[in-house]
Amino acid sequence: MLSLLLTGAGVLMCPEQAQAQLRPKRSAAEKAAAATVLAPPCGAPPTSPALRAGLAEAGQLLKSYRESEALGRYEQVLAQAPATYEALWQAAVLSVRIGSRYTDESRRFAYYTAARLYANRALVVCPDGAEGHYAAARVLAAQAPLRPLRSRLLAYREMRPHVYRATELRPDWAEAWQQLGRWHYRVDHYSLPERLYSRLFLGGVPAGGSTLLAIEALRRAYELDSQRIEVAYDLARVYLNRSQYTRARNVLQAAAQLTPVTAEELVISRRCQLLLEQLNRRQRRQHSRLRLTL
Repeated sequence: MLSLLLTGAGVLMCPEQAQAQLRPKRSAAEKAAAATVLAPPCGAPPTSPALRAGLAEAGQLLKSYRESEALGRYEQVLAQAPATYEALWQAAVLSVRIGSRYTDESRRFAYYTAARLYANRALVVCPDGAEGHYAAARVLAAQAPLRPLRSRLLAYREMRPHVYRATELRPDWAEAWQQLGRWHYRVDHYSLPERLYSRLFLGGVPAGGSTLLAIEALRRAYELDSQRIEVAYDLARVYLNRSQYTRARNVLQAAAQLTPVTAEELVISRRCQLLLEQLNRRQRRQHSRLRLTL
């Protein structure tokens, strides 16, 4: 009788628990199916018309080079739906771009910190999203120069899987290949202190860093989008590093035909023009020496 009273009291005290015991247990497959219904596919647009409109508006602002306004719009979308993948990775990349324009390191660091949070959340929402891996690599590349030696080298090591994964998941994306090429070039050009520290305390430099691989990646990026003056500038510089002057000149001459739209593109366009002038002067000196020899 006492046990019956205790049992009855337990049911009265915890009705939800009693009901849960009566429900049949779901299998792992049923739980996975239910989760699929509740969560949209990785990277799928939101079902809410308001959120879709917000993303579309942010995209239009981005196309119009109004990046601060676009970032604000993406942040508004995230305030309503924090797991919106497109808004997360775009906000990460935009935070890096905007932050890099500040000379004040504290403001720049604040933007980069926010970008890191957005990129990490994007990878949680969509672990196999190329854009999330690309955003994470962009953030690490931006933060690395601001860090002390150990943290900087760890950032470049952490970048490695992200730059490779982005190109594997989206082999048709020029920006992903450009980021991979930059990583290869940077790791292959570690300074002497960076190389020594890596060998002594980090087990060596990250595997794969190579200027030749940088050329391959940047050439792929250039083939996919030859209208991006940043890609042309990066490729020309790496060609010059390998003394491939004719190829560098061809890329720089093509870059001279591009019309810069943003202030950043104008700066890079002037750098391309300067490199081309240096190459032309070098060629003229070679021709002069050749005539004197003859």
